Amino acid sequence: MKTLSFIWPQMLWLLLLVPAAAAVLWRIGGRRRTAQAGWPGLRAVGGSESALLRHLPRWLLLAALTLWLIAAARPVSVVTLPSAHETVILAIDSSGSMRATDMSPNRLGAAQLAAKAFIESHPRSTRIGIVSFAGTAALVQPPTDRREELEQAIERLQPQRGTALGSAIVVSLAAIFPGAGIDLNSVGRQAASAAGASREDRRDGARPAQPPGAPGNSDRSSSAETVAPGSFESALIVLLTDGQSTAGPDPIAAARLAAQRGVRIYTVGLGTSRGEVLRADGWSMRVGLDESTLKTVSDLTRGEYFQAQSAADLKRLYGSLSSRFMTEKQEIEIGALIAALATLLSVIAATLSMLRSGRIH
Repeated sequence: MKTLSFIWPQMLWLLLLVPAAAAVLWRIGGRRRTAQAGWPGLRAVGGSESALLRHLPRWLLLAALTLWLIAAARPVSVVTLPSAHETVILAIDSSGSMRATDMSPNRLGAAQLAAKAFIESHPRSTRIGIVSFAGTAALVQPPTDRREELEQAIERLQPQRGTALGSAIVVSLAAIFPGAGIDLNSVGRQAASAAGASREDRRDGARPAQPPGAPGNSDRSSSAETVAPGSFESALIVLLTDGQSTAGPDPIAAARLAAQRGVRIYTVGLGTSRGEVLRADGWSMRVGLDESTLKTVSDLTRGEYFQAQSAADLKRLYGSLSSRFMTEKQEIEIGALIAALATLLSVIAATLSMLRSGRIH
């Protein structure tokens, strides 16, 4: 990512004026020295002055001119600022496959340790909630800043049957927007509305319906609260799973509901997409990671997808997510700051010149 860019880069061509201005200033200075040559008294007074002090006002004026021209191009800088996220929902897969011991002590244990480290790395001002999901999803800890309650909720997670990715997303959204009427029926209504709109578009020969919040999409399948995907900066969801959705609503439809609310979803895939046979406590299960769905969920909501194949990967990943959520990069126009510096340099140059001879030269 570029750290400095320009809104009007074509204005930078004006920097070619700087050498011309330098030539003019030095020509004026040369004429003044020629005029002083016929006045021995003036030459004697100026003889003790160093060349640096004599030329300093001119150098300062040239620097000020350069900065003014750069400011005219409207420079934009990428800076790191404290994040505005006030609420983070951790949705953790507690399906039976999380008992697999290919990670130490097992997949669920590794996820619990990584989640605790994630929580400890966040400032107390961030409220964190815990959602557990298997065949269904439940808010096991509403958003809070009490770290001991969060850790206790994580320690209580137990493996169960099934994997309901869509339910996890809906329950997480309901925790972020309590009282907004978000529930599993919301996803069903939205999916039915989108399907009806799609059939109508095909009948009319129009384009297929796009996800709610997508550019150019009609508002037929979205609610009054619809905003641009990823635009809600006060909360986000981190969803971790090691398998495919086998229960609950369609995770893509649930992701569209999140996009409609502007909430980003960062998905974490545990394991590999090719699938593997997991064994623990006398049972075996073949599990494959549904990367396609997880990537679609993150793309729809303007989040990101990550993959972890070991406990060490998971720990590093959660650490990286923590640092990313505590700070965020923003583009800020700095032309006014550069113009102010240019003004200061020109004032200094004028002051020095007046102290020397009563005029700028």
